[in-house]
Amino acid sequence: MNTYHVSVLLQEALDGLNVRAGKQYIDGTVGGGGHTGEILERGGRVLAIDFDEDALRFVGEKLKGEKNLLLARGNFKDIDNLARENGIDKAAGVLLDLGVSSHHFDEATRGFSVQRDGPLDMRMDQELSVKAGDLVNGLTRGELNQLFLSLGEERFAHRIADAIVRARQSGLIQTTTELVSIINRVVPRQQGGINPATKAFQALRIAVNDELNNIKEVLPKALSLLEPGGRLVVISFHSLEDRIIKNMFKEFEEEGLGKIITKKPIVPSDEEIEANSRSRSSKLRVFEKI
Repeated sequence: MNTYHVSVLLQEALDGLNVRAGKQYIDGTVGGGGHTGEILERGGRVLAIDFDEDALRFVGEKLKGEKNLLLARGNFKDIDNLARENGIDKAAGVLLDLGVSSHHFDEATRGFSVQRDGPLDMRMDQELSVKAGDLVNGLTRGELNQLFLSLGEERFAHRIADAIVRARQSGLIQTTTELVSIINRVVPRQQGGINPATKAFQALRIAVNDELNNIKEVLPKALSLLEPGGRLVVISFHSLEDRIIKNMFKEFEEEGLGKIITKKPIVPSDEEIEANSRSRSSKLRVFEKI
């Protein structure tokens, strides 16, 4: 795992959590450990969760000897069970950074990147049975169109679906490079814009990992783990995620469970975007429990 990892909206997340020494925090998506490391620096205790063994191994090495750190392997949607198994009843803050770790993009064999040649995998948890390649080669034209439309918000979804079905007639599509090439032939590239395959890759990744349902499942559980005055901080990276978080926070407030701290989402500064282009689409929202 690459030792270079830049946490998105780091200072804003820590301010949102209102980190205090001696208090318990849960990082549901530890990734490269940037947020967790800073919470520990400020005297907090952290249960750090990730479904990726590589991430946990890396953070365990990086923060070796930290007596206030607990590591747990699992999907953040099971945050209630993972907290209980580690002896945590209540927390002062829960952080969910929904971005894909830089490590996943940089590791070609994981199949997340449009820029690196690798297998069409995209599983964050290597124990999941369905890979991106299974969807690309197994779904019908109509199912592919719907997938790219609903989970990628891709306006050229029908073109991409048609191109994939045509390409499959010559054999299975097996690598990220093959898929990028197929998409690039039918989707126009905007000058200075993102790779034309980006939204389709996003859709496949969300589908493989059931990401949107996981968010819907984790938010009420995370809220129930908070002590009064505890904060739930969520960083999202595309409009589908942000919409779910915004609406669920609104529901929580209407039910009298607490208050929304961020009336508008916090976004990265121009300086942060310049230093880390992957932060450009990030949005941070904070909810405080009563």
